[in-house]
Amino acid sequence: MIQEKGSISISTENIFPIIKKWLYSEKDIFIRELVSNSSDAISKLSKLQSIGEAPETEQDKFQITVSINKKAKTIKVIDNGIGMTDEEVKKYINQIAFSGARDFIEKYKDKTDDQQIIGHFGLGFYSAFMVADKVQIDTLSYKEGAQAVRWISSGDTEYEMTNSDRDKTGTTVTLYMADDSLEYTEYFKMHEILKKYFSFLPYELYLIDEDKEEEKDKKEKPEPINNPNPLWKKNPKDCTEDEYKEFYRETFFDFQDPLFWIHINMEYPFRMQGIIYFPKLKHEFETMEGKIKLYYNQVFVADNIKEVIPEFLLMLKGMLDCPDLPLNVSRSFLQNEGYVEKISRHITKKVADKLILLHKKEYENYTKYWDDINPFVKYGCMREERFYERVKDIIIFKTINDEYVTLNDYLERNKEKHENTVYYVNDVNQQAQYINMFKNNQMEAVVLNTLIDNHFISFLESKNNNVKFLRIDADITSNLKDQSTEEDEKETKKLSEKIEKLFKDTLNIKDLKVQVEKLKAESTPAIILLSEQSRRMQEMSRMFAGGDAKNMFPAEETLVINRNSKLVKALAESIDDKEKDEERKLLVRQIYDIALLSHKPLEPDALSAFIERSIKLMEKIV
Repeated sequence: MIQEKGSISISTENIFPIIKKWLYSEKDIFIRELVSNSSDAISKLSKLQSIGEAPETEQDKFQITVSINKKAKTIKVIDNGIGMTDEEVKKYINQIAFSGARDFIEKYKDKTDDQQIIGHFGLGFYSAFMVADKVQIDTLSYKEGAQAVRWISSGDTEYEMTNSDRDKTGTTVTLYMADDSLEYTEYFKMHEILKKYFSFLPYELYLIDEDKEEEKDKKEKPEPINNPNPLWKKNPKDCTEDEYKEFYRETFFDFQDPLFWIHINMEYPFRMQGIIYFPKLKHEFETMEGKIKLYYNQVFVADNIKEVIPEFLLMLKGMLDCPDLPLNVSRSFLQNEGYVEKISRHITKKVADKLILLHKKEYENYTKYWDDINPFVKYGCMREERFYERVKDIIIFKTINDEYVTLNDYLERNKEKHENTVYYVNDVNQQAQYINMFKNNQMEAVVLNTLIDNHFISFLESKNNNVKFLRIDADITSNLKDQSTEEDEKETKKLSEKIEKLFKDTLNIKDLKVQVEKLKAESTPAIILLSEQSRRMQEMSRMFAGGDAKNMFPAEETLVINRNSKLVKALAESIDDKEKDEERKLLVRQIYDIALLSHKPLEPDALSAFIERSIKLMEKIV
C-alpha cells in the first residue's frame, strides 16, 4: 500500500522552469509536452520489447488518447507506454533535476537508438501547471509485479502519492483545468492544437469528447487524427509523383500542384528526413510566404526556424524531421550553434544539388520552371554565398528571342557586338520599340522583369568585375547606328545642329539633352535614352524615400533624333519656311511624346495634350 506525502525536490539550476508563466512562450504548448511524453513512453516500451528487456503483451496496439470533458473541466492524456513505478515517479516527477529520458538513454545506450526518446518527462510534465489547478498521474509500470501509482499535486511544491486503480500498463495524466484555461476543453480548440503539433506523430492519436461519447454509436470506430507514416518516412524510390502532390495538397491546403520537390532521407553525418517543395507562385510577392515546418521525431516544433532553415529557403514549402537537433526543454529553442550551422549548410547543398540535377538532366523542364523559381534562386544567391557558388553556372536568362542562356553564353556570343555588356529589358510591352530595333539589327537582350532583378543586377556586377548591365533604353550601340561617310557628316553637320536647336527651343525642357544620330531604323523618328546610373539611383531611393525619390535623383534623359527618319528629314527640309512654324512645333512635340510613349506612360496632362495634338495633325491631313 503506497501512502506518502512530501515536498518536490528542486535543484537550483532548475527552479525557473517550474515557474509556469516563464517556462514556455505559448500556453498551448502544455499539450505538446504531455502528448510528447506519452509518445516517448511508448517508444521506450517498444525499444525494450525489441531487445528482449520487456515482455511482449497482447494489449491493444500502441496509441495515445486525449480525452476532454467540458462539464468536469478535465483533460486526460492517456497512453499504453512504459509506465512508472513509485520509485520512478519519485525520481522523475518529484526530483525535477532528473530527466527520465536521459536516465533511460544512459542505461540502454548500447542497446537502442537513443534519438527516438525525445522527452524530458520531469520538466515537460510541469508545463501542465500553466493551465491546471491540479494535476493527477495514474501510472502502471511494465515491470512484473509493479503496483499502480497515483500522484497528485496542486502546482506548489507539495504532492501526494497513493495506490491507483489503473489496471493496464501505461500512464494517464489528468488535468483539472483552471477557470482561465477552460477553452482547451472545447473540442475544436483541442483538435486544432493536436493537428498542429501531431499531424505526423508516430503512434495513432485519438481525440475523445467525453460529453458527447454517450450520444455516439458505440459500434462506430473512432478514427485517429494523425498520419503516423508521413510520406517523408518512405524511401524516395518507393514514392510516386501522385503521392508527392497529394501529400503537398493535404499538408499545405494548396490546390495547385508544386513544380518539383526534394526528398531528403539521410543518416549521416546527422539524421534528417523531409520533403521540400517548390510551389508554383501566382505572384512574386508570394515568394516570401512559404512555410517550412520543422519536426523533431515527427512532433512539430515550429515554422520557419531561421537558425536551421536558411533564410532564402523560407520562400519554399516543406517539412523537415531532424531528431538530431539540439533543442532545449521547450523543444523550440536551439542550442549548439555549430551543429545547427552544419544542418543548415547541408539543406542548402541539397537544394542546390537538385537545381543542378534538373539543369543537367531535365533542361527543358528547368526552363519551364524558371519563371516561377528565378526570384527564389536570385534571392538565395544574394543571401547565401555558398548557394551562389554552387548554382552560379546554372542561372539562366530568357532573351527577347524566347531563348534561355547563361551569363557566360550571352557574353560569349555577343562579344563582337558589345563586349562585357549585357543589355536587358524590364518591361517587354513598354519597351517594344527598342526591342524591335535590337531584333532588326540581330542584337540580343535578356528579360529581367521581377522586383528582385534591380538588386540582382548589381550583385552580378559585383561578382563579375568587367561586366556591365545596361537597360535597352540606356545606350545606343554602334550596331544601331547607320555608318556615315566623312563626306556625309560634313554635309549634314549644320543641318543636325539646326534640328537639335529646333527641338531644344520648341520643347524647352530643363535638363533634357538632345542629340542627333543617324539610326538604321528609318521608321523611328526619335527615342529616349535614360542614364543607367541615374535610373538605378532613382529606383533605389524610391524604396527608402517613397515619392520624394524623383526630386532627389532627377532622371538624366537624352532625346535622340533619328536623322534617317523620313519625318525628321521632312522637318529639316522645311526648317527655314516661316509659314510652317506652327506645324513644325506640333510635329516636334508629337515626335517627343511618341518617343516618351515607347519609354514610359505619359502623365495625365501630357496624354491629354498628345490626344488633342494628334487630332489637329489629322485635321491638317484631310
